[in-house]
Amino acid sequence: MTLREIFGSNLRHYRKAHGLKQHELAERLGVSLATIGKIERGEAAPSFDTIEKIAAALAVPAAALFGGGTDDPAAGERGRLLQRVLGQLSKLNDDALARASRVIRAMTE
Repeated sequence: MTLREIFGSNLRHYRKAHGLKQHELAERLGVSLATIGKIERGEAAPSFDTIEKIAAALAVPAAALFGGGTDDPAAGERGRLLQRVLGQLSKLNDDALARASRVIRAMTE
């Protein structure tokens, strides 16, 4: 995944975790709905000012939006695979995410 895709995936994750729709976040930030969509898809990169606004709106450290700030960052191929899986999971709606969680739990227990 590219840095833009990682950022977008993390943005989508935190936005959904806060129960916000894209248009609600766009209104809070003073940007267009299209801009939020492009950032979440990794098609556009936000400015530093916008990154700071996003982090404040979602009450997360800016580094978390880049995948930073974790205690145990995975490296190498494992890290790339985890990022890809997390990127795919972040695109799911709540029902599909719950199903995916059950599948993963069944595979790992």
